[in-house]
Amino acid sequence: MILLYFFIGLIACIIGALPLGASNIAVINTTLRENANQALKIAVTAGIAEVILSYYALHCNMVVKDFFKSNQWLQVLIAIILLGVGGFLFFKSNKDKSKPSNNTKTLLQSKYATGFFLGVLNPPVLIYWLVIFGVINTNTIMLTLQSPLLNLFLFFVGVYAGKLITLYLYSKFCLLIKHRFKNINLILNKVTGSLLFLIGLINVFKLYFI
Repeated sequence: MILLYFFIGLIACIIGALPLGASNIAVINTTLRENANQALKIAVTAGIAEVILSYYALHCNMVVKDFFKSNQWLQVLIAIILLGVGGFLFFKSNKDKSKPSNNTKTLLQSKYATGFFLGVLNPPVLIYWLVIFGVINTNTIMLTLQSPLLNLFLFFVGVYAGKLITLYLYSKFCLLIKHRFKNINLILNKVTGSLLFLIGLINVFKLYFI
């Protein structure tokens, strides 16, 4: 029975992590440009960020939801950033060749930081966990910060495992198509840019039309 908390965290996180988001796109990008090992670095810290957001949602609950409702400027800012980065990547040319230099080394070393910040700076994920805890606590299984430590530990381990597994599967899927296309970097820029732009448009639509 106690393992149920692990599986609830695991399944809830997989469901939330399946739709394309910033972390997913970063894993796809890194897998196609570099390799799965570098993408795994992003997944490792993105999982930590997911645990932090789910813990914060459990701690604050309605306070966080009210904050985002009363501070729409934050959602607008995130949408603008997504639209800007998406447009930049879509129209970026493929003139830059790979240069094994200190810049490349610095980029590789920053994968952990990239995964963490992309995971933490993600208000939709925070709102998702608020909804999930609302669903969980309307049933017989209750989860609060006053719950037994073992229950909380198993739940958050499930959350971390769910995020890691989902991003790992994204990376493996990308490896299947990596060698099927030539000029993959240019295609990647177009696809990544389009996805980010689409996510930005969805955020704008949610703000003003829903």
